[in-house]
Parts: sequence; structure tokens; C-alpha cells
Amino acid sequence: MDFLRQHEIAEAGHRILNPITDEKLELLGELCRWQRDQRLLDLGSGKGEMLCTWARRHGIQGLGVDLSEVHVAAARDRAAHLGVADRVRFEQAEASGFAVDQASFDAVACIGATWIGGGLAGTIDLMRPALAPGGLLLIGEPFWREEPPAEAYGALGFGPDEFTSLPGTLDRLAAAGLELLEMVLADEDSWDRYVAAQWWTVARWLDDHPDHPDAAHGAHTWPTGAAISAGACSCCGPRPEDPARHRTRCLPGPA
Repeated sequence: MDFLRQHEIAEAGHRILNPITDEKLELLGELCRWQRDQRLLDLGSGKGEMLCTWARRHGIQGLGVDLSEVHVAAARDRAAHLGVADRVRFEQAEASGFAVDQASFDAVACIGATWIGGGLAGTIDLMRPALAPGGLLLIGEPFWREEPPAEAYGALGFGPDEFTSLPGTLDRLAAAGLELLEMVLADEDSWDRYVAAQWWTVARWLDDHPDHPDAAHGAHTWPTGAAISAGACSCCGPRPEDPARHRTRCLPGPA
């Protein structure tokens, strides 16, 4: 079973496809200090919960891009349910190659999906062209609370250099020309709820599809991610020598 389909099944019962709560998603929206009709581009938008709830609460407009047809359909339904379908739209596409006008958004987000750019640095490079001067980047990235055992990398499906500690993550942001402004942490409990809730969903799928060729494999391998540390929401801005004057709010989330 491919990576995308695995996530569609495991997260079928989730509205927020990250280890953060409704309350912390609302807090992140407050930290952005939105003004009505500002525009947000969300790359890897999942089921659109962030765009839809912020459109309703803060009056923003937005565009979400996601590879999954299943998630895009759910996002459009959510927008209709919350009465914001006239303020946000969702497109099914590869986020890494989706074309938008230069400097056309007040904020650009990628929460928990920096694989679209081959990692944190590459994703920042993808996000920057769409961002208007003085705009915000919202970036989600996992970090390790402590050095994991070597076997954890194989179990989770990534190498030892893909993620780092929280100070190491902030160093990577600084190397990209960004300055930390603010931080909101996902905690161990929200990670537990994000991952553990997938177990029942996957178990039900396995019960309903006992003869599926991936059933035996899936029973032993998904979901993964519980060993990854809590995420953080960080608000970052340019260093004084950075002429772009872009600010960044970063939310380390799941891989």
C-alpha cells in the first residue's frame, strides 16, 4: 500500500491531520493576527480544517492544495458545512509543483508536510515565491525530544538526518534566513491522541477488508509516528540583514 493511501485510511476519523488540538489550532490563528480578507496558501492542506476554521473566525480567504482526492473532497465538504465555501477553495495537486502568482499571499503554510520539498529547507524555498513582502510562513516540522535508538529510524521510515532536536530545528530555520518569533507546543498527550486514534480506525478497516492484499502487512506496520516527539508552533521573522522581510510562524508537526 502506498504512503498516501495508508494515510487516507489511518486518518479517516481525523479532522485535523496533525497532533494538535482544536484549542491550539485556534491559538495559532490568534498568533497570526489576521486581518479580514488576508489570503493564506496552505500546501498539504489535508482536510482543510485550518483554512476553514480561520476563514469562519477571522474572515480570511485561502487556497488549500493537497495530493489526496479523499482529503480534498472532505475539505470542500467542511468549507460548505462551516459556510465559508465562498472564502476558501481546495485543489487536488502536487503541492510542490502547484503554480500561483508571485507574492500573492499574506501567509503561506505547510504544516507537517515538509516532505513536499524534500525537507525543511527545500520546502521553505517552495513557499517563499508565493509570499507577499512582510508576510508570514507557517511551517510544521517534527523534532526529537531525545536521541532515538537506531532501530527507530527504520521503523518510522526516515533517516537520522531528516529531523533533529528543537534547538537543531531552530538552527535550520535560522540558516534559511528566518528568526523565531513565537512558539506553541503540541504535547505528548496530543501526539498520543493523534496516533492512538488511528489504531481503531485501522483495526476497523482491517476487519472490513480481511482479504485485501495489504491487510496482513498493515496489521503490523501502521500507524507509525508515536515515537516522534511533540511538535512546536514557532513564530519566526527575518534577521535584520534579510531584505525579504518575510516573517515565519512554524508549527513542527508529524512527518
